Amino acid sequence: MLRILGRPSSLNVRKVLWTCDELNLAYDREDWGVGFRPVDTAEFLALNPNGQIPVLIDGDVTLWESNTIIRYLANRHGPQLYPSEPVARAHVDQWLDWQATDLNAAWVYAFLALARRAPGYDDSGRIEASVTAWNRVMAILAGQLTKTGGYVSGPQFRLSDIAIGLAVHRWVATPLAHADLPQVRAYYDRLMQRPAFRTYARSDWP
Repeated sequence: MLRILGRPSSLNVRKVLWTCDELNLAYDREDWGVGFRPVDTAEFLALNPNGQIPVLIDGDVTLWESNTIIRYLANRHGPQLYPSEPVARAHVDQWLDWQATDLNAAWVYAFLALARRAPGYDDSGRIEASVTAWNRVMAILAGQLTKTGGYVSGPQFRLSDIAIGLAVHRWVATPLAHADLPQVRAYYDRLMQRPAFRTYARSDWP
C-alpha cells in the first residue's frame, strides 16, 4: 500500500491525497511536519534531503516534490488525469509548472501575513505588493478559463486542476481584497461538485 508522509493541512500534501482519492487508490498517511513528527531528523532526511513534505513511498520507490508525486501516480493509475498524447500532456505540464513557480511566488507573503498571521510578515507594503501579484496571476487563470470554458488545461478535469484548484481555494479562503474574477469563482464552484475536492478545500485548511 502507498505511504504518504505529511500533515493534511499542507496544501502540497493535499494535492497527493486528492489525486489518490480521484484515482481510488488506497494509502496510509502518517503525520509529519509542523506540530507532528519532525522533518529534520536523519530518518526523514534519508527519504527527502530537503526536509519537506510530502513524501510518497510506493514499495521500492520513494518520491518527493508534490507535482512529481501526482504525475507519478497519474502515470501509473490515471491516464484520464494525465493524457499520454504529447500536446495534451504539455498543456497539463505547463500549468503544473506555472502553479509551482509564478503562482506560488505571488501569494507567499500575503498568505503568511493574512491567513497564517506568521511572525515577521507584517510589512504593509510587501503585503499590498503580494496581494496585487496574487490577483494578477489569478487574472491570468481567469483568462485561461475563458478560453477553455471548463478547466485549466482544456474542457476536461486534469491533473493541473488538482494543483491549481487547491491554490484557488487558498486565494478564496484568505482575507484579502479579491479581484472581481467571475471565471475563477465559477471554476471554484465546479470543483466543489467533486467530493474529493470538498474533502480538502476546508475553511480551516486554506
